[in-house]
Amino acid sequence: MSARPLPEATYARTVLGSGPGLALAHGAGSSTAGTYGPILEGLAAGHTVVGVDYPGSGDTPRSTTPLHLDDLADQLVAAAVAEGLDTFAVSGYSLGGPVAVRAATRHPERVTALVLTATMAHPNNQQALTARVWSKLAATGDRRLVSEFLFPHALSPQAIEAMPAEQLEQVITHAAADIADGTLEHADLAGRIDVRDDLAAVRVPTLVISTTADHLVPPALHRHLAENIAGARFAEIPTGHLPMVERPEQWQHLITAFLARHGG
Repeated sequence: MSARPLPEATYARTVLGSGPGLALAHGAGSSTAGTYGPILEGLAAGHTVVGVDYPGSGDTPRSTTPLHLDDLADQLVAAAVAEGLDTFAVSGYSLGGPVAVRAATRHPERVTALVLTATMAHPNNQQALTARVWSKLAATGDRRLVSEFLFPHALSPQAIEAMPAEQLEQVITHAAADIADGTLEHADLAGRIDVRDDLAAVRVPTLVISTTADHLVPPALHRHLAENIAGARFAEIPTGHLPMVERPEQWQHLITAFLARHGG
């Protein structure tokens, strides 16, 4: 039994596959499907995958109050336990990274390993300013404008320049339609996140995956994570903030290869 009481699992969730448990914590403004969709089947080929959608994502109702990291972490763990997983690894992407770290420190008897991609313990000035503008744009309700703002930050310069203008417009339009209703609350949380004091308490095998052309969450923040979690492994993938768009196969391989050694 968990040493810390768990809430009722109320967030909408995705459950796939069989085998060792793997909980998924998605990025801000997205959902489990939006973040992990291109690699979900690959992850589920060897794991029981459980992902929750934060308030305002997927089928989880939007919150009327600011989000709190402890609540997201507890809901992720509660969902995995509700699906019959006593222990499990956690993969956290972007905002999901601090969610994963907090899950590991609040429920250490449950979490067996961490994979942290394109994420941080605390925003630096660059990221905090980006999150502030992102929040203000999200508050306008203009999803197209939010999408146009995020793409130069989220994709690598090589990926953007490789797209013909017509394709880029189509991608921005498609992405705008998928922006979560709760993006304002997600961006607000991303701007005030702080799990720096948690890092020393992480006692499970950890892989930090750095997206080396990332302008949304700079690689220096990825390295800070790896340097402050005891024994953390560090891997690099040459993409912007969106490895699921630019190099999904490589991202999946890094996750599954690490979990094959350390995620049981």
